[in-house]
Amino acid sequence: MHRTIGIVVGALIVLVLVLYNTTYTVNFHEIAVVTRFGKPAGVVSEPGLHLKAPFFIDQVTRLDTRQQLIESPIETVLTRDGQQVMVQAYMTWRIDTSPEEALRFFTSYATLEGASSALETQLQGALRAIGGYAFADLVGQGSKLAEAEGAILEDLRKTRLSGTMPVTVGISQVVLPNKTTVAVLRRMAAVQETLANLEEAKGASAAEAVRSQAKSQADIIMNFADQWAARIEAKGNEEATRYYQEMKSESELAIFLAWLDTLKASLSQNTTYITDTTRAPFHLIDLDSPADAKGIPQPGSGKAK
Repeated sequence: MHRTIGIVVGALIVLVLVLYNTTYTVNFHEIAVVTRFGKPAGVVSEPGLHLKAPFFIDQVTRLDTRQQLIESPIETVLTRDGQQVMVQAYMTWRIDTSPEEALRFFTSYATLEGASSALETQLQGALRAIGGYAFADLVGQGSKLAEAEGAILEDLRKTRLSGTMPVTVGISQVVLPNKTTVAVLRRMAAVQETLANLEEAKGASAAEAVRSQAKSQADIIMNFADQWAARIEAKGNEEATRYYQEMKSESELAIFLAWLDTLKASLSQNTTYITDTTRAPFHLIDLDSPADAKGIPQPGSGKAK
């Protein structure tokens, strides 16, 4: 009985070992390269369980067909307008799953790591396409980075490595070297200073124009005021001359009216006067003042009453 059990267990162990060495599985995101005695014998892309020759006869290498990501080292590139820029890019790629290309990939690189290293070098070289663009085309609004990325991807597809398929390319950074950055900043500062000087000159010119216009208008106003004042003065002189001629013919009346105006002005406020009523114009309030032939009181000499 014990012997029978031992035989059964041994047979099961042998069966397991045989199955383990004669079968393999392929996932939906993989392809399998089968080598027989070390030489490629075929590519299996159907997912599921498959058979192979046991032990050292057949060997199976599984390769992941999903997209892989690599990033290039930072590369210094001279742009079309002579600017040195430091560029870094990334690329997604995958294995070409056609049997012929898959075998070429396996024989060339054997693993994804080997292919990634070669693709990084190729991507670094493809960055020379940046040299066809000016620095202003690579930065700021309206840049042509997408066009540059397309040019790099097209170059990689034309010279693609065995069994690889470039999918996308992107530029992750475009920066200036330290020396170039300082030079650009100095140039920008010089340009800004020149623009500031131009604006200052424009402002000074505009201010001078305003001052000149204001002076011209002031001169016009002053000339008009002088002419108007001269007219008023001439009119006043004319009226004064006419008034003087009229008063000259009636000098006594003119003097009497002047006395009245003076007396009215003197007595217009609550003021106490101690004065000689024989003197003009206060003689007008003295009822005893002598009158001339026309009845106009005349000042006399004497003491105040």
